[in-house]
Amino acid sequence: MIKITVDGKQIEAQEGTSLLQACLDNDIFIPNLCYMKEMEHPPTSCRMCFVQIEGESKPVTSCNRKVQEGMVVRTDTEQVRQLQQNVFQLLFSAHHMDCKNCLSRKTCQLQKIAKFLGIRLKAKKPEELGRDLTVQPTHPCFDLLPARCILCHKCLYVCKEKGYSILKAVKNGINTFITYCGEEQDPAKLPCPTCGACVEICPVSAIVPKKEAPKEAAAGA
Repeated sequence: MIKITVDGKQIEAQEGTSLLQACLDNDIFIPNLCYMKEMEHPPTSCRMCFVQIEGESKPVTSCNRKVQEGMVVRTDTEQVRQLQQNVFQLLFSAHHMDCKNCLSRKTCQLQKIAKFLGIRLKAKKPEELGRDLTVQPTHPCFDLLPARCILCHKCLYVCKEKGYSILKAVKNGINTFITYCGEEQDPAKLPCPTCGACVEICPVSAIVPKKEAPKEAAAGA
């Protein structure tokens, strides 16, 4: 076991464990949206899991850093919190907030992180980014709601791990969206209705069964 110090507290972790996972395993919360324990190479796409490591001049993402013996880490420095708040505001400005109609309203990771960072979601929201959502993604079994999507790419990961790989990301930058890339359009011939891994993993209900998608959200309102 490797011993490290986080926010003045000594914890232990198995060699090869990511710093983020070591903290989470020891009830030290670090905001994160794209990380999954099973990932061999975390994408670092959400840029939320910053920490400060003693001896390094700048905060680093903790999901792709392995624990090292004697490592001294701070998760709550002023610079770390400022970075996390800035990144959150950027993600939030790309997210169409419709909490009352959202299936994730009781388990929403955005709400959890906002509360942790002291950001009021009910306050005046930052102006939404001018994303090009004129092309609506399709899927035979689910409604894909790009106006909600925060591009964590968890759905792509679980779909690939299941051996299907029928979801893909298209376009670039803020205009990126998730869509269906399979050839089969008959839901009865797809594994999706019985799999549902992408629906389960999505932290903001940007993928929902067709019968449960609110009309305004499905239209990218």
